[in-house]
Amino acid sequence: MSAIIIEDRVVHYEVLGRGKPVIFLHGWVGSWRYWIPAMQAASVSYRAYALDLWGFGDTAKHPEKYSLEDQTALLDRFLNEMGIAKVALVGHGLGAVVAALFAAKHPFVVDRYMAIGMPFRATDLHERLSSNSAAELATWLLATNPGTEAARSEAPKADEAAIRTSLDELTHMDLLDISKQSRTAALIVHGQNDPAIRIPILENGALPGSTHHLVFEEVGHFPMLDQPSKFTRLLNDFLDLASGESPQQLQLKEEWKRRVR
Repeated sequence: MSAIIIEDRVVHYEVLGRGKPVIFLHGWVGSWRYWIPAMQAASVSYRAYALDLWGFGDTAKHPEKYSLEDQTALLDRFLNEMGIAKVALVGHGLGAVVAALFAAKHPFVVDRYMAIGMPFRATDLHERLSSNSAAELATWLLATNPGTEAARSEAPKADEAAIRTSLDELTHMDLLDISKQSRTAALIVHGQNDPAIRIPILENGALPGSTHHLVFEEVGHFPMLDQPSKFTRLLNDFLDLASGESPQQLQLKEEWKRRVR
């Protein structure tokens, strides 16, 4: 287990591979651990980090730091501790929100980000997210198969106050507006059958040219676990784009492939 001390508290992370850095940020259910297959795929060409946010996994429970601002500040401190000046972010659920907020605040640090299962507005959130325990959320959102066991086993570690605090703050936030103003290359991904996050209805031109929105068919809240091979193909295509290149070149086909130039 790898860890650093921030504000006298333990912050847990894991790292694989060498190359340009990419950081994986978990959602409201689970921890860094369900990113292992994606990290292994990315680590062939990149240095893949996965970070446990305050109150999740093996990072300290620190109720004073459960706000979205503080979770975003944790990512900033982590980058400084690791000596990372430019990074790609891959966030899911809560991690997607943190990635989008961090990119908006530090556009020269984030080369690109992928936001999976990110609610644009509070109306996109199912009320069960804030009313069920972490273990109940895991039962609701995760398919029953060996591939989901890591997320299921880690879910009870979460401080439920950390889940509720971030969800409460989202009622006063408009991530669609934040996304509209962003010029950072961004790929927004939703699962067609996600019971927790409603797929937004986006009009043409609703998002800037630097942002692309894709929907995984026949998957729920965890595309990286429901269709891991398809997800890792998309992830690698996204990471392999040139710096600053819009992900709108990525197209959904029978397999995930980059456009042939």
